[in-house]
Amino acid sequence: MTMNNESASLSENRGSNLAQLLKKYGIVLVLLLMIVVISILEPAFLRPKNIFNVLTQVSIFGIMSLGLTIVIISKGIDLSAGSVLALSAVLAASVGQAADATAKYFPNLPVLPIFVPIAVALLVGLICGAVNGLLIAKTGIPAFIATLGMQTAARGFALIYTQGKPISNLTKSFTNIGGKIFSVIPVPVVIYAIMIGITYIMLNHTRFGKNIYAIGGNIDAAEVSGIDVKKNLIMIYAYCGLLAGLAAVVFAGRTGSAHPGAASGYELTAIAATTIGGTSHSGGIGTIRGAVIGALILGVLRNGLTLLGVPAYWQQVTEGVIIVVAVIIDMRKNRQKK
Repeated sequence: MTMNNESASLSENRGSNLAQLLKKYGIVLVLLLMIVVISILEPAFLRPKNIFNVLTQVSIFGIMSLGLTIVIISKGIDLSAGSVLALSAVLAASVGQAADATAKYFPNLPVLPIFVPIAVALLVGLICGAVNGLLIAKTGIPAFIATLGMQTAARGFALIYTQGKPISNLTKSFTNIGGKIFSVIPVPVVIYAIMIGITYIMLNHTRFGKNIYAIGGNIDAAEVSGIDVKKNLIMIYAYCGLLAGLAAVVFAGRTGSAHPGAASGYELTAIAATTIGGTSHSGGIGTIRGAVIGALILGVLRNGLTLLGVPAYWQQVTEGVIIVVAVIIDMRKNRQKK
């Protein structure tokens, strides 16, 4: 009888350990499984050139998803990131055109050092994000409404500024941002990797990071414990805007131009990436590792479906289904905890 009890206990422990491993690394296994299946169906997927292509494509919305991750952990949302990217990109491009550019936005402006358009993009993103945070923190309006308003306003400003026309012929130093180091490693991937490291350290090893989790877990308890919730909310959304500005630099560098209609829907892709990666919309739960894996899953999925000849419309349907499934799983996890 004792032996049977011990066997049952061991079986339960193994089952429990397996469940914990799947819970912790399940998303990684999904990514690996996708890579294996796509590689079998289309061997060209594993070519180094294609792998770097996937990583480069992921880098833009991946950078945005880092900012969205901390926003969603704080139990917020930012629907303006794509429009902020477009506004930041056109403003940066307007001061980053080559001397011989046709239809130059500022005809008498000399060629400026690359740090000027980069600073412009980052500043615009930072300001837009800070305004989002101020509206949410000071007026108490829902993040959905505040950022939806910014989404419309930022896109409108981008259209007004450019009269609906693209700004092209950027300097070589600007387009080099979308190029490769030693003709091998894409610069956007390096920038993405650096921001992953910075955001990870900020979220996991600073007081600000702890405050983000506390605010998302229980905003009233966070306030009672002495956390300046309003100040932290402004900082959270400002950082998200800053990353949208950085993504704008990468976007313009890759394409060699900026268009006021650019990055439409990118914020939804970034939200999808962090949701697939396990960041809970209930607040207080999420990791940078998860956001990165979620972005890679979307990148691998899109690239794999393209290589397999799946029409773009069906790709959107597939992505939508994955997002809904990820949210359902998240809701069930939260119910179990309660």
